Amino acid sequence: MKNIPLLLIIVLISCKGQNTEPMKHKYSNDLINETSPYLLQHAHNPVNWKAWNDNTLEQAKSENKLIIISIGYAACHWCHVMERESFEDSLVAQTMNTNFISIKVDREERPDIDQVYMNAVQLMIGRGGWPLNVIALPDGRPIWGGTYFKKEQWISALNQISKAYKESPKKLYEYADKLEQGIKSIDIVSLNKDEAIFKNEFIDKTIKKWTKQFDNKEGGMNRAPKFMMPNNLHFFLRHAYQNNDLELQEYVNLTLTKIAYGGVYDQIGGGFSRYSVDYKWHIPHFEKMLYDNAQLVSLYSDAYVITKNKLYKDVVYETLEFVERELTDKEGTFYSSLDADSTTPNGELEEGAYYVWTKEELKPLLGNDYDIFADYYNVNNYGFWEHKNYVLIRKDSDKDVAKKHNISYEELSSKLIVWKSLLFLEREKRNRPRLDDKILTSWNALMLKGYVDAYRVFEEPKFLASAIKNAEFILAKQLNKNGRLNHSYKEGKSTINGYLEDYAATIEAFITLYESTLEEKWLRTARDLTNYTFNHFFDDQNKMFYFTSNEDPSLVTRNIEYRDNVIPASSSIMAKNLFKLSHYFDNEAYLKTATTMLNNVKPEIEAHPTGFSNWLDLMLNFTNKYYEVAIVGKDVFEKINDLNKIYIPNKLIIGSQNENDLPLLKNKYTEGKTLNYVCVNKVCKFPVEQVNHAIKQIKN
Repeated sequence: MKNIPLLLIIVLISCKGQNTEPMKHKYSNDLINETSPYLLQHAHNPVNWKAWNDNTLEQAKSENKLIIISIGYAACHWCHVMERESFEDSLVAQTMNTNFISIKVDREERPDIDQVYMNAVQLMIGRGGWPLNVIALPDGRPIWGGTYFKKEQWISALNQISKAYKESPKKLYEYADKLEQGIKSIDIVSLNKDEAIFKNEFIDKTIKKWTKQFDNKEGGMNRAPKFMMPNNLHFFLRHAYQNNDLELQEYVNLTLTKIAYGGVYDQIGGGFSRYSVDYKWHIPHFEKMLYDNAQLVSLYSDAYVITKNKLYKDVVYETLEFVERELTDKEGTFYSSLDADSTTPNGELEEGAYYVWTKEELKPLLGNDYDIFADYYNVNNYGFWEHKNYVLIRKDSDKDVAKKHNISYEELSSKLIVWKSLLFLEREKRNRPRLDDKILTSWNALMLKGYVDAYRVFEEPKFLASAIKNAEFILAKQLNKNGRLNHSYKEGKSTINGYLEDYAATIEAFITLYESTLEEKWLRTARDLTNYTFNHFFDDQNKMFYFTSNEDPSLVTRNIEYRDNVIPASSSIMAKNLFKLSHYFDNEAYLKTATTMLNNVKPEIEAHPTGFSNWLDLMLNFTNKYYEVAIVGKDVFEKINDLNKIYIPNKLIIGSQNENDLPLLKNKYTEGKTLNYVCVNKVCKFPVEQVNHAIKQIKN
């Protein structure tokens, strides 16, 4: 958040005769009572929007009206476009208000609702996206839907469906019956009764199939738009390193470098946009999401351990500076996103306006350095976007640019610091993108883990401090006395019963935090949250976890989220958690469940590997030895830091400075020594004092 200069405050206070009346709006609807920034954006539309709740759903039934369910999120560019074109139009509003009950949903607050209606739209038209607009019967079952519609298309569709409902409702109910069955069949996971056999050959075959989609010139997948998909890259990174696959290593590093060089990475302020609309990672969809930045911090941190590439370290530090500066509040929580759009000097919302540059702006700022700056960041045909605007993008390494311009690497490094500072301060004069300041437990847990991963690699104390502060917030504000997590937090209020994603991400983050702090409360809380999910999310028939709790109101269907996407599926994160916790607490039931879950999705992995990278990462724990590294003694933290200098993804860390009764630590304390125990399935090698000797035991 910006600090308001003292002089400006004095001027504002001393102004006489200024209008202090609150801004008046021509229209207001029920969303004015909500806290979601996305819903509040629509609170003054002429559409009589309502929030999703029991009263609204009951009204639709009692009035026998069709329901419009419009789903989006605060940083969504095309959601804003449809609002301007349709939802702010009085004629459109009249049609909607007369014939429908209109409900606005923030997909980030209610991913359960979004999931149901997204599945419906994908069944109806074969694709999905946001804004997601669905028309449903009074009982909530969908009958029609799509994504973005122009005003004329929207009005036409509403009139046709309204007419059909009045004249032949039976046909719509028959269609809803068929569609409901289709929706319920999408995320069915059957219990796989075949023996659970996981082999490297299966993973190798899967990756070979996947490589046919690789872009070996620009990185990522061979298509546009390009999404970073950090979990896919994390899996490739691990598999390539563990199996000495040099070709795959080269592909991962190419992709990470191209992303870091691209316009999708904010070259001036740090942090990543959501995706690139083109092949070369140049023109981003400018919204910045917390979950992307969290996962990419973890990814680039691990990539640095392997490569010691300074570019990767810079990306981590700059991204965390961005998160601290723009997405962190005083309680240590993390906001959800920054909008793709910002206000131009003429008062219009425009995508990317905050981030782009013209030559006319850059030349006076940079003076004699303009030519080398323009070459470095491609203020030329390569970096041109539209309307005289350039999105900064790199092509060449620092060493190559320095050599080309006959200056030293050190001199170029100094210039970069000056350039970034100049442009950052100039950019701060612009209208900032809108902030979605709601706090989501699942996304905060991803960012918490990102901070811990960065601390593990770079040993920066402030990274660990940020992680602990956020973890304490989750304990204090989001975790109820009955063991239940809440999903959302805004303006001092903790709301919405948590989803599996909240539990899975928090458990994973707390396990990771334990490995750096050895504070057992994080490990034991992770176990307690796990037991809660068994009580409220677990399906004993197929041994999977539902996305919603058994305490949540019923929707059209109760889904199991198991396909990995930009964020790994909550089920795959949960399975990995169970695998690790089974080792920490010697719990065979956890291990059996994780094994069964992986075996359940194995048939689909072979057919569609791109949606299962996190599951494949778990499979590597079964196909390679998995090491339990127990470190006991007064120098335990020093030993952990030394161990973390080496990339060993197939391990967990457990430790104590004293005697400890955790299964992997019991009877391992020796007075006056700090010993490293390398174990596999509770069978330990001879304890050693030197970390490098422990690493040799792992490597051999």
